Amino acid sequence: MRRPPTHRGSTLALSALLLPALAACGGSGSGSGDKKERKADPKVRAAEKLVIYSGRDEKLVAPIVAKLEKATNTKVEIHYGDSAELAARILKEGHRTRAGLFFSQDAGALGALSRAGMLAELPRASLEKVDSAFRGSGGDWIGVSGRSRVIAYDARQTDAAPDSVKELTGPKWKGKVGYAPTNASFQSFVTGMRVLEGDRTTLKWLKDLKANGARPYGKNDAILNGVESGEIALGLINHYYWYEQHAAIEARGGKVHSKIHFLPGGDPGALINTAGVGVLKDGGQNAAAGRAVDYLLGKEAQKYFAGKTKEYPLAEGVTSPVKDLLPSLKSLDAPKIDLGRLDSLKKTQEMLKEAGMV
Repeated sequence: MRRPPTHRGSTLALSALLLPALAACGGSGSGSGDKKERKADPKVRAAEKLVIYSGRDEKLVAPIVAKLEKATNTKVEIHYGDSAELAARILKEGHRTRAGLFFSQDAGALGALSRAGMLAELPRASLEKVDSAFRGSGGDWIGVSGRSRVIAYDARQTDAAPDSVKELTGPKWKGKVGYAPTNASFQSFVTGMRVLEGDRTTLKWLKDLKANGARPYGKNDAILNGVESGEIALGLINHYYWYEQHAAIEARGGKVHSKIHFLPGGDPGALINTAGVGVLKDGGQNAAAGRAVDYLLGKEAQKYFAGKTKEYPLAEGVTSPVKDLLPSLKSLDAPKIDLGRLDSLKKTQEMLKEAGMV
């Protein structure tokens, strides 16, 4: 599996001109001098090449891609980078893109490519493996694993976390809340709030949160460390950070002081975002990319991500290997939202600047 260096720095400028997708299937051939056509053995298929642009980290993705290559008889060339930057690169490349498959860390980047008409419609058999809430409304991208936003809290400072992020701007939590304004997961959550509540309401909430003394951190795990140490009482994070830290603390014989709260009532703070994949219309690798999609939705890959990251497997019939720790995905009361609409990240970043958070 080759891993050429990732090229960065593309800008989100829509490229037009969509060419018909090329189906890359093996066929039969004849040798020079043969009078009769020699048909290829249908059981033997030459390895096809698939170029993947991956917004997911190499350390996480490389092991499962190696298994994908073997399971699908595919030679993978993979480029790693930030999901938004890779989506921008694909948009800039347009119909000349080298990518056959885009593996995004979040739904917003896939939504941007879908809006630009860059993604091929997926087969119904593939789409039906995942609940409609976790795939593109146009049927051109699909979630592979899911993560829920939660509130982590220090059980020594409070008996329970609030049931809505809107309560975090109140005097009870003044100076006690941690958040990561430059982190992609926080920005996706803010984008979701904009979609659900509107820009005016979201901007006011951001300004009120900052005015209430909320403390900025660089990453989710730094927030959780702040909660665990008692530096802050509450933190806005993705659920799997807590499960990872919980296991690490217990492994070294320590005591866990933090807990997490899955918010009820479809609150914006209960957003479930997805890592997902889309097949590039113009990559000319649709057959190989389609097999990769189905592999990533199969039990081996689904259980791999669930076990490694504690994310939720999204394919029907696949249970998490840590299901005894996690509330079931169906039990979560996430807001109803078209995840593809999380593509307006630039507007969210501008809003965070206006609120004085970045």
